[in-house]
Amino acid sequence: MTALPVLATAGARVFTGPLRVAEHEAVNADYRLMRLEAPPTLTAACAPGQFFHLLCPAEGRHAPLLRRPMSIYGAEGDRLSFLYKVQGKGTAALATLPVGGSLEVMGPLGQGFRLDPGWRNLLLVARGVGLATLAPLAAAAKAKGMGLTAICSARAPEFLMSLELFASHGAEVVTVLDSDGTSAVEHLDPMIEARMAAGAVDAVFTCGSARLLRLLQALGDKHGVPGQVALEQQMACGLGMCHCCVRPFRRDGATVPLRVCREGPVFDIREAVA
Repeated sequence: MTALPVLATAGARVFTGPLRVAEHEAVNADYRLMRLEAPPTLTAACAPGQFFHLLCPAEGRHAPLLRRPMSIYGAEGDRLSFLYKVQGKGTAALATLPVGGSLEVMGPLGQGFRLDPGWRNLLLVARGVGLATLAPLAAAAKAKGMGLTAICSARAPEFLMSLELFASHGAEVVTVLDSDGTSAVEHLDPMIEARMAAGAVDAVFTCGSARLLRLLQALGDKHGVPGQVALEQQMACGLGMCHCCVRPFRRDGATVPLRVCREGPVFDIREAVA
């Protein structure tokens, strides 16, 4: 594969160019998994929690103007993977890409997750596409010898995803569902608090759900457990220039505006305003 052009941004090296679609398949009724052929130098540069800005193809009635940010689901060897939900013009157009087709990408972008060497037991809590963002974190935790519990939430059993992936990284996998009420905050609260009270959680990580964020903020404050959250936000440029993705954050006793694409998408869980 020919080398990708490089775009220099504020001291970082960002790759931009076309990648060939190696695999593209439905995971369930809502989600698709796409794997792209990528130079190993590119996948090695990716960190858990970072994202790529994808130029979705113009296909029939689907003609998205702007790129779409998408978190990295996997980056290993010569494969760069994305797990995404088809829910708008951009992802509908993306879903039309055939194996052998080409997709223009820009990345990796943003600030990823940070793992403190002193942490031994991590708790991941997410649902839907948030599981895609946390998947690379599970691999990083395993590489550092950290224990891991992954609470995976979904509407119904058929929408649970990534269970085998988390298990392959040594995680204790706990599934909760809307269909039987186990995903309700009233059920999750005592389950998570019991683990924290027992000293079995050194840090928490989440993505994709405001109610899960609020729950983990409250329990983390109560038990002194730190955490990080990967935030989802609409982005126009993905590089910090357009300020389209600015959100309020709590920092040093004040509310400050920060760019999700540049200062994030991963933030200290205490700073995020759900």
